[in-house]
Amino acid sequence: MEEAAASPKPASVNAKCVVVQGFGGIRQLKVAIKTQLLPEENQVMVRVKACGVSFLDVMVRQGLVDNPPRTPFIPGFDCAGEVEALGEKVLSVRRGDRVLCVKELGTWAEFIVVDEANVFKLPENMDYTQAAGFFFSYVPAYLMLFEIGHLRANANVFAHGLGGGVGQAIVQLCKTVDGVTLIGTASKQKHDILKPMVSHLFDHTVDYVLETKKVLPDGVDLLLDCLAGEDINRGINLLKPLGKYVLYGMSNVVTGETKSLLSFAKTWWQVDKISPIRLYEDNKTISGFQLRSLISKPSAQPLLRTTLERLFTLFAEGKILPVVDSVWAFDDVGEAMLKLHDRRNIGKLVLDPASLSLAEQQRLADSQAVEAEAEEGDSSDTGGPDDPGDAEE
Repeated sequence: MEEAAASPKPASVNAKCVVVQGFGGIRQLKVAIKTQLLPEENQVMVRVKACGVSFLDVMVRQGLVDNPPRTPFIPGFDCAGEVEALGEKVLSVRRGDRVLCVKELGTWAEFIVVDEANVFKLPENMDYTQAAGFFFSYVPAYLMLFEIGHLRANANVFAHGLGGGVGQAIVQLCKTVDGVTLIGTASKQKHDILKPMVSHLFDHTVDYVLETKKVLPDGVDLLLDCLAGEDINRGINLLKPLGKYVLYGMSNVVTGETKSLLSFAKTWWQVDKISPIRLYEDNKTISGFQLRSLISKPSAQPLLRTTLERLFTLFAEGKILPVVDSVWAFDDVGEAMLKLHDRRNIGKLVLDPASLSLAEQQRLADSQAVEAEAEEGDSSDTGGPDDPGDAEE
């Protein structure tokens, strides 16, 4: 008797995902089911448990990045999850391993396929929510502070956006070096929470250059700027001799829910022409840092992996701990991005592919309340030992 032929393995899986249909506001975000092909020989398929949401995602959605992707596309640059399937030549991970992944878009999905080089095993005590966004928060903070800034004891650091994911990573990493003075800005509504974490905190709307020089008349050793625009000039003016300025973001170009060409142009009009001769005379250094482009460079892979390993060690030692602002369902991604856009978050926002939406949670709560009321009504209608009907016996 002939044996039955083995069923062929499926070539793909269906995955729930978030899709950007066109550049613009949150109405361009839709949840859809897409086909995800299985991994090739040097790739890994991951069942995603949590996805990071960053301000870069807002800029990508609005089409405010260099070489924007063609729409429609699945957004997201990092996530955490469990290895579901492996290519034949993958050796560094096994099926079932808990991992962190980075990718040039496409992580906001139930399943993703990523190159083995961009998959990293998680520490045992780091959960998926903490891991989501870890790479895009701590890796830039570490590289700017230590590789570019050469942070050392008793240095003075100024940073914008201390309430965000990268900002919170900067706060924690500065505490790993003795005597560092950290000064920065954050939205006024965050000050009560953030002030105990830093040496001095200002609202961005005040003259923070003047206020900082009241505390540090000579200026700062390192300034980390995620804003751009006129804040570039202010930042350079805040540097002391041999100080370093690092631009790592352009959030000032985002002024509304959709792209504003006027805002984009204004951001660059406000920047003075940088003169190398002036830098030479003032003993100042200007640098730039963009993690998105660095990830795409094969020559940077050893540095990124080494940096992440150092950060995992700091996490295991309890010296850093990811701050998660809130966790959202895919169906509520628009609300999550609005919170980020309005600068109402402290720490990272995270998407959970398996989480119930706010509407589903409300319907469930309403249903449970109705069931509870019905059970209470049934118990009150049931005669007990003191039922008046028994008194006539």
